[in-house]
Amino acid sequence: MKLKLTFLFSFLIIHATFSCIMENEKAFNSQLIPLGGNTYQTQGLSEEKISSEGILNWKNPDTEFSVFVKSTAEEEINLALEILSQESNSQISIELNGQKQLVKLEKGKAGIISVGKMKLMNGYNEIKLRGVEKSGTDFAQIKAIQINSEKELSLDFVKDNVDNRYYWGRRGPSVHLSYTLPADKDFKWFYNEVTVPEGADPIGSYFMANGFGEGYFGIQVNSESERRILFSVWSPFKTDNPGEIPDEEKIILLKKGDDVYTGEFGNEGSGGQSFLKYTWNAGKTYSFLNSVEPDGKGNTIYTAYFLDPEVGEWMLIASFLRPKTDTWYKRPHSFLENFVPESGHLERTANYGNQWASDAEGNWEELTEAKFTGDDIAKRGYRMDYEGGEKSGQFYLKNGGFFNRVIELNSMHQRKSTATPPTINFNKLP
Repeated sequence: MKLKLTFLFSFLIIHATFSCIMENEKAFNSQLIPLGGNTYQTQGLSEEKISSEGILNWKNPDTEFSVFVKSTAEEEINLALEILSQESNSQISIELNGQKQLVKLEKGKAGIISVGKMKLMNGYNEIKLRGVEKSGTDFAQIKAIQINSEKELSLDFVKDNVDNRYYWGRRGPSVHLSYTLPADKDFKWFYNEVTVPEGADPIGSYFMANGFGEGYFGIQVNSESERRILFSVWSPFKTDNPGEIPDEEKIILLKKGDDVYTGEFGNEGSGGQSFLKYTWNAGKTYSFLNSVEPDGKGNTIYTAYFLDPEVGEWMLIASFLRPKTDTWYKRPHSFLENFVPESGHLERTANYGNQWASDAEGNWEELTEAKFTGDDIAKRGYRMDYEGGEKSGQFYLKNGGFFNRVIELNSMHQRKSTATPPTINFNKLP
């Protein structure tokens, strides 16, 4: 009898413990925000290291890191940090929407460290990490932020590093406009105008104006002191390494403008590249003109021209021959991307106006319809800070900055007709 009571008592204790564990699992919805794909250094004179493992260097007291996550509801949470390793004692500050907590980190401690209760807003939230004091080299090495909520909570952030998504996620969502081209004729020329608003041109921005089936043409912000006009054509040979392209499938330079650099490019496909270092300015409207024309020998010729209104004359960027290709202008489009992961938290915008396509005889047709699309990061909902469509008679694209307004991907948009085709003397183009 005593043995039976002992067994029953033990069973009840185990059952109660298991029930408590199950109740806690129901009560808390726990999600880990990996810093490797969702963090930026937003203050500090010296650059710290953010890798796929998270924050690995945090030496300077003036450094601030910002972690971005979007919530679909306002919710009270319990926030915690996943520490990789702690070489010394330190104290750091965590701020979320004006709520601040100080956390002491002890030497030798690793794993999940509790921060405390905080409140998420509906929309994008910025979690700021600042160093307060330290006895060693680094304030901390942090892999992730843990968010625990009593209710099931839907959060948008870069969730995994499959196919290098931390890198692409930190760059931010790339967005595109594909212009509807009449299908009943062959087009040689595409004309577009681009205006980048003042303050919407951070380093790493590529405002691509005139895309086509085999390449792209637009303007970049490469550094504080350098800007470029970039025109590239992909090789028909599929590779990210230009050194692998056979000679018979290499892009051939036919001509180029003054001071234009030409060479090869790789990493995102490979082919022929040209660029002109040129100090274009935000707030001004620039014109882009390029042609795609088969040469009758199984190849196609691609040529690009740029017009600065202050110069008043078309400038030749380059002309390339693409072998094993027989096509006219296909898939006119524009896109907006950031190619510097460290500036993926900054907002950028471009306005695209007055799109026209012309056949080889110079007969213009206005393009007033465009489809808005996004890349893999946008499609997955890992980054939701993107927009595109029509505004004030022009098409536009916007990304970065962790703003909350979203335009539906794959939506169609129309702008009003200007009925004013560009005036171009094709015979006088350089």
